[in-house]
Parts: sequence; structure tokens; C-alpha cells
Amino acid sequence: MSDATENPLDPQAPVAREHTGRAEQLDVADPIGALRDRFVLDDTVYLDGNSLGALPRAVPDRVADVVAREWGELRIRSWSESGWWTAPERIGDKIAPLIGAAPGRVVVGDSTSVNLFKAVVAGIRMAGKGCTEILVDATTFPTDGYIARSAARMTGLAVRPVEPARIGDEVTERTALALVNHVDYRTGRLNDLPGITAALHSAGALAVWDLCHSAGALPVGVDAHGVDLAVGCTYKYLNGGPGSPAYLYVRESLQERFDSPLPGWNSHAEPFGMGPDYAPADGIVRGRVGTPDILSLLALEAALVAWDGVTIEDVRAKSLALTDFFLDCVAAYAPQGRVRSVTPAEHQRRGSQVSLACADAGEVMAGLIRRGVVGDFRHPDVLRFGFTPLYTSFADAEQAAWVLGEVLRAQPEVEPGAAGGRG
Repeated sequence: MSDATENPLDPQAPVAREHTGRAEQLDVADPIGALRDRFVLDDTVYLDGNSLGALPRAVPDRVADVVAREWGELRIRSWSESGWWTAPERIGDKIAPLIGAAPGRVVVGDSTSVNLFKAVVAGIRMAGKGCTEILVDATTFPTDGYIARSAARMTGLAVRPVEPARIGDEVTERTALALVNHVDYRTGRLNDLPGITAALHSAGALAVWDLCHSAGALPVGVDAHGVDLAVGCTYKYLNGGPGSPAYLYVRESLQERFDSPLPGWNSHAEPFGMGPDYAPADGIVRGRVGTPDILSLLALEAALVAWDGVTIEDVRAKSLALTDFFLDCVAAYAPQGRVRSVTPAEHQRRGSQVSLACADAGEVMAGLIRRGVVGDFRHPDVLRFGFTPLYTSFADAEQAAWVLGEVLRAQPEVEPGAAGGRG
């Protein structure tokens, strides 16, 4: 390791690795640092938990028991004796505190896309006659837009994309609902959930939120802020595993009016009555559809053990400290002008990721991965680094920034301004 200081006129010159001591101090003082031991980790610096969370240590033995004993020995009896039948609501109650919901308001099952469809169509039905449009976050994850447009075609409404910050100005009495991402998946920008929800309600519209990139990383407060409907995946910051089931939140006062576009036997008031007519169950159970995916559900339940004794406020505090520190390290280690943060600097506008605009971002990320730092690349020019406070250390953040600088210095110098034009 060189002790040389970078010559600002020579972007290829070595750089002093000046933040290692600070990383050590921050890790020693970290009040939730010991939670890292609850996960299966190695020497890789893993900063892609905003796509797939690391494996919690409680999961393998639990899944083995489900397969060998509950399925292998008890078989059909496990629907009652092992609690399989009530798992969607039971696990929903475990997720509820992480998004600021009371028990009985979250059900787990199906994919995010399926739950989005349920929420949007049910929201349109609750909005009633006279509404002609739904608003969609113009920067949304593509699938959200696909689902919204399909739901609108089915219900005869129009879709109008609107920048999240403009929703309060654009909503009208003809708006049934708005579907908004809490955190922008590209930039890590945190949208104003309380303000947007209040603005929608003032015009008589419903607020439907996608929490995929915020649940488990920061406080959401769905109950406190009057969110009507919300969905989210569980394989990112909740660490439920690849393809783990998503969840649906329905505000308590709306549950009696929640008319699912996917009525299934699991959401029937008498699921084993097998009658020809559908009657929805009471409460959040009507958010269910068909037979739940038990193996994935119970793996998720075991993964949530990693949250025992953890407050989302402590997680948020560490998230902000980690991303602040990473940005400081990038500023110190990366050649000047080669990367630019597109993640808001203000804490109130930042999720738990840092996105850097960078020329040849795909090649840069490939170089990082070869050197043991795993983030991801989003077309055309964004490097994404997700910080999962339960297991990401400050040493991880410093190492990632250092390796990023090394990768950039090893590549040909780019023209000024080639890092992209994202704001």
C-alpha cells in the first residue's frame, strides 16, 4: 500500500489510503455491528443487498427441518400442526413493525407484481365512479408501469406519468390513485411519502406505495401517514432469499372495501366449503389468493429472526452514516471527475444506496466484482451500491471505495463530462 498523496494534475498517481483508521473506529462504536454475525458472509464486500440480501444464519437449519420433518414426516398434517395455513398472516405480522404497521394489516404471498395488480385494481374499485385516471411515478421500476397500464386498460382509465415531486400539483378530483415508489431504484432518491400521501388524500385519491427499496432500510410509517395500500418484496433488505414472497398492506379502514381482482380459495370466507360463489374473508386474509409457497414462506420467517431486538430507527441511523462515509471515501480515493453521485446528499431525500454516474459503468462494475466488491450496474451509466445496515460494515464501505479508485485508475482516462448527465 502506498503512502503517496494524489497529484491532482495526474489522475493515475497513487492515493493515500487515509480512511481505514476511521472505518475501524466507526465499526468499534457501531451499536448494531454485532448483527453481522447473524449472516453467512465471507471476504467479499457485498453491496448488492438492494437486489438480493445475504443469507441469514437461521435459514438453512430451518429449511432443512421444514423439508425433512414437516414435509417429510408430518406431510399434510403440517398445514395445521406446523402452522402452514396461518403463515401468510403470521409472517405479515412480523414484517408489519418494519414498515410501521399494526398487526392484521400485512399478508405475505405471491410476487410483488401480483400484489401490485391486486392493490391497483382494488384501489380503482374503491375510488368509485367519476375517476378517469391513475397517476404513476414517472421514474418507476418498469414492472410497476406495466402493471398500472394493464390495470388501467382493464378498468377503462388512463395512465398519466408524473414526477413524484409533482404529484401534489398534478392530482385532481378525477384521479383514482397514484402508484409511487418510496425509493427510486436507479438513484436511491427517497420520495416524500407523508407529503405525497397527504396531497393525494386532499384531492380524494388513494396512495399506493411500492416499498421494495425502503422496507428494512428506513422507517416507512404506513399507519402513521395514512397510506392506503402498499406492496413490497422481501428478498432485498429483508433478506428472505431469491424469489421470496412479497407482501401486501391494506389500511385497516379499507379492508372491508378491498375487492381483490384475484379472488382465490385461500381468501374465501369458507375456504374448505368449496362453494361456487365467492365470499371474501374478513380482514387482511382477503389479500390471499391460492395455496401459499410454504418452503419460501418459512425460509422468510426464519430470515426475519435476524431482526430480533432491532429497531428500524437504529438501522436508519447506521444507513445514513454508512452512505455518508462511503461518499467521503469515494471523494478521497476516486480520480477527480471520473464518478459523480446521483444520490441526493440530503438525508431526508436519501434511501440506503449510493448511485454513481460513471462512463463505462458496466466495465467498471465488472472490474469491481473481479476484485471482490459486488455492487451492480444499471443502464446506461449507473453504478449502484446498496448498504444493508444489519451486515454491512464501515470497513466494507472503505474497501469498496478504495477498490473503485483502483479500478478507475487502471482504466483509460475519459473525456470530461463523460460520466453521464443524470441529476
